[in-house]
Amino acid sequence: MIEAVAIGLAAGVVAGLLGVGGGTLFVPALTIGLGLSQLDAEATSLLAIIPVALVGTVRQRAHGNVELRTGVVLGLVAVAGAVCGAAIANAVPQRGLEVGFGLFLLFVAWRLVARALRAEEGDDPEAGVGADVREQHH
Repeated sequence: MIEAVAIGLAAGVVAGLLGVGGGTLFVPALTIGLGLSQLDAEATSLLAIIPVALVGTVRQRAHGNVELRTGVVLGLVAVAGAVCGAAIANAVPQRGLEVGFGLFLLFVAWRLVARALRAEEGDDPEAGVGADVREQHH
């Protein structure tokens, strides 16, 4: 149980700081740290991210950083995706989930590094857009 508390605390800090939590933090921590199967870790992270997302949203909204309409639309549409995803996850072999999840994390990491490098070189027209938008709110 102490491991679960530590994972929850660390994931909460990172989720509040970076806006991530469920898939990118909880699933690896639950599989590696607590020994859960990939499917159990994915399902558990879905439940765990609800309070994290709610608290993070409230805190970020206080700073004017939440696009409420976009978030509601994403959330409502994602419900259908979650139903489909859960059905697929239960039909796919454990090893397929592990490999697919690993590839997903590698893809996300590659995109983040590529974007950061483009921004560093001044080649990314979208780099810094968030900062400009936040300045308009204040």
